[in-house]
Amino acid sequence: MYDFLNINFLRDLKYFFYKVILFSLFLTSSAYSQDLQPEDGYKLISQNLIKAKNHMVVAAHPAAVSAGIEMLRENGSAVDAAIATQLVLNLVEPQSSGIGGGAFLMYLDGKTKELLTYDGRETAPAEATEKLFLTSEGESMRFYDAAIGGRSVGVPGTLALLERVHKAHGRLPWTRLFQPAIAIANNGFPASTRLINSLKGKRKKRIQTNKASADYFFPSGKTLRPGDVIKNRIFAETLSKIANHGSQIFYQGEIAKDIITEVVSNNRNPGKLKLSDLKNYKVIKRKPICHTYRKYKVCGMPPPSSGAISIGQILGILENFNLPKLGPDSIDSWHIIIEAGKLAFADRALYIADSDFVPVPISALLDKSYLSERAKLINLSSSISVPAMAGALPQKTKSSYIPDSSIGRPGTSHISIIDKEGNAVSMTTTIEGAFGSQIMVRGFLLNSELTDFSFLPKIDGKLVANRVQPGKRPRSSMSPTMVFDREGNLILIIGSPGGSRIISYVAQTLIAVLDWGLDIQTAINLGHVVNRNTDTEIELETKAITFTKPLIKRGHKIRQRNLNSGLHVIAIDKENLYGAADPRREGKAQGD
Repeated sequence: MYDFLNINFLRDLKYFFYKVILFSLFLTSSAYSQDLQPEDGYKLISQNLIKAKNHMVVAAHPAAVSAGIEMLRENGSAVDAAIATQLVLNLVEPQSSGIGGGAFLMYLDGKTKELLTYDGRETAPAEATEKLFLTSEGESMRFYDAAIGGRSVGVPGTLALLERVHKAHGRLPWTRLFQPAIAIANNGFPASTRLINSLKGKRKKRIQTNKASADYFFPSGKTLRPGDVIKNRIFAETLSKIANHGSQIFYQGEIAKDIITEVVSNNRNPGKLKLSDLKNYKVIKRKPICHTYRKYKVCGMPPPSSGAISIGQILGILENFNLPKLGPDSIDSWHIIIEAGKLAFADRALYIADSDFVPVPISALLDKSYLSERAKLINLSSSISVPAMAGALPQKTKSSYIPDSSIGRPGTSHISIIDKEGNAVSMTTTIEGAFGSQIMVRGFLLNSELTDFSFLPKIDGKLVANRVQPGKRPRSSMSPTMVFDREGNLILIIGSPGGSRIISYVAQTLIAVLDWGLDIQTAINLGHVVNRNTDTEIELETKAITFTKPLIKRGHKIRQRNLNSGLHVIAIDKENLYGAADPRREGKAQGD
C-alpha cells in the first residue's frame, strides 16, 4: 500500500491526473469527439450564388436552363420545367443524356410534402443472357468492344419517365414542353467548347463507326469549331411526332421500328433488342431511401441505384467522427472520407443490384450499429488496403454472391428544380459513357447502359448480383438527392454526373455544406478526393493536390487526374432560393 506522505505516491498521483487531463483534451478535440454538430449549421449566403424568390433551375447548359425557366414563368410545375430542360439537353449536350437513355427522378410535392421516386432506368432485352459480354472463349469482352454498337443498348426509359411524371405532376400541355427544343433544333445552336472537345481523340473514331452520328458530328467530314451553328431538323421532327402522339410512337410506332433496325443490323456489334422489349417497358414508382445524418434527413433513389445506399453508408460511417471540428483543411478529414468510401464501395460491389431480381439488404446496410462497427476499421495513422472487404451482415441478410468490379462511365447530366409552390425535382439522366453506343436514330443517340452490368456473371464459381439477366436494370450510381432539416423542411436539392464517382461527388458536397458550413458554390468548387475501393484519385489544379504527400505517408496510393463532376445544387431557406452550378462544365443556375 501507498503511504500518503510517500514522495513516489504523490508523483504517481500527479502523473495519473496528467493523463486524465490529456485524455479529456483528446476527447474534446479529436476526430472521435462526441460533439458532432457544426456550430453554425450550413451557410447559404455567398456573392457567388444565384438568389431567387419564386423558382430556380440549375442544369448543365444555359439553353436548357432557359427552357425550364420559360415553363416556370408560364405557371408550369417543376416537372414541366424538368421535361423542357431535358429535351433541350438532349439537343445541346447529346453526349450525356437524352430520350435514348434512362433517368431517375425524385419529386417532392410542395403542398403535401410527399416524396416520390420514379425509376426510368434502362432494361436488358428479353433475349439477353448472362453471357452477353463474354467472348467465344468465355472471357470478359474489352469495354469498348462491348459498348460501341447495338449489343450495349438497353430499352430507353427517359421518355416514358417524362410522360409518366407529366401525367402525375405536370400543369402545362405536353406539346408546350417540346417547343423550346424543337425551335432550337430547327434554328440551330452554337457548338460549345465542351461538345467539341468531347469529339476529339479516340471518341472521334468511335463515333464514326455509325454513319448517322458521323454525318451529324462531322458534317462533310469536317471537325466542328467553336461557334459553328448546329441544326438537327431530324430531331425536331422526332420531337414533333412525340409531342403530338405521346411516347407510344417511340415505344410501339415508327420510331420504335427505326431503333430496332439500327440496333440489330449494326455491322460492328448487333444487339438483342426487339419491338416487344420497347412495348413492354415500364417506369417504376419506388419508395425513396431516407436516412439521418447528424440533425438532417438525406433522401435518395433505391436500387437499382446504389446512390442513396452508398452515400448513406459513407455519411453513416462519418457520423462516428468529428468532421465539423476537423474542417476542410484537415488531412484527417480527407483520410477519414477516403476510408469511408472504400468501405461503402466494398459493400456496393457485393450487395447492391436490381432489387427486383436480387434481395438487397437496405436496412442492414444502413443500420447505425453496423456502420459504427465499420467505422472502427478506420485508423487515423494508416490506410485500409484495397480492395477492402465487404462487411458481414446478420445471417438472415448474408449474401450468397461475390463482389464484382463494374464501375460505370461518366456520360450523364443532372437537373435540380424548384417551383413557386415548393414542388421540387432532382433528376439524374444518362446515356452511359460519352455518346452512349454511338448509334444515332432520328437525331438522338442510343444508350450503352447495359455495360453497367458486370461482364462476368460468375467469379470463382459464385454468381455476381449485378450480372446480366433478361428484363433486369443494371446497377447505377446516379444519386439524385434531397436533404431536409429537423423540422422536415427541404433545404438542399443536389446531384451530379460522373459515373460511379457520382457517389463521392455528392457525399463530399453534402459534407462540405452540412458539416463544414460552406455555401453551396464553395462546396461545389472544392477539389475532389475520390476512392472507389481502389487507388485514391485527387483532382488536378485544385487545392486538394496539397493532400497528396500527407496521404501517401498514411499508405494511400494516389492518382492525380481531372475529375469532371457536374454538381447542380439548390439550397432553400425561409426567404430565398440559392442556386449553384459546377464550374467544371457549362452549367448555369437561374431563378426569378
